[in-house]
Amino acid sequence: MSSEDPVKDSLKGSLILADPSLKEPTFFQSVLLLTEHSGENGALGYILNRPIGRNVGDLLSEDILPPEQRNRLVDVPVFMGGPVSTEHLTFAALGWSEEDEQLQFSTHLSAAEAVMYEMEGFHIRAFVGYSGWSGGQLEGEMERNSWISHKPEREIIDLSNVEELWKSILREMSPYYKFIADEPENPGLN
Repeated sequence: MSSEDPVKDSLKGSLILADPSLKEPTFFQSVLLLTEHSGENGALGYILNRPIGRNVGDLLSEDILPPEQRNRLVDVPVFMGGPVSTEHLTFAALGWSEEDEQLQFSTHLSAAEAVMYEMEGFHIRAFVGYSGWSGGQLEGEMERNSWISHKPEREIIDLSNVEELWKSILREMSPYYKFIADEPENPGLN
């Protein structure tokens, strides 16, 4: 991404973190992985830090998934991917390339495809819904500083710190963002 005009470059594969001023409940302190992005066609992504407290086994019965798929996916955590198409469950595979130091991902996976990726060592997540922007919409939000773009790091795959992911990433970005991350959610209550 160029420093001259970051919104003209594709943000596909990037993280976007909700700016602290973004108080809309769906995206408040959210971290999204953008899986598609172009100024012309819009953007698509998934919220990585909104677990719904359920797993695939809770949502998909035995008669929906064949036993071999169900056995491999039963404990996969389910996340709120965003406000669009929340009636759909989809799978994503996340991996980390040590050689390139880059996130590898594949989304919109069926259960059978998710099992194949899981067998290759990828971390599987399930998402209810996704986040989407029409052409130019995300660029407008970026220009209004609603989002902070960031290169993915290995920690986004780790589920042990998922609820603190937004703060954790901000703390590592700069002293300014560390201050923001550690700020109370409602300073008026101090």
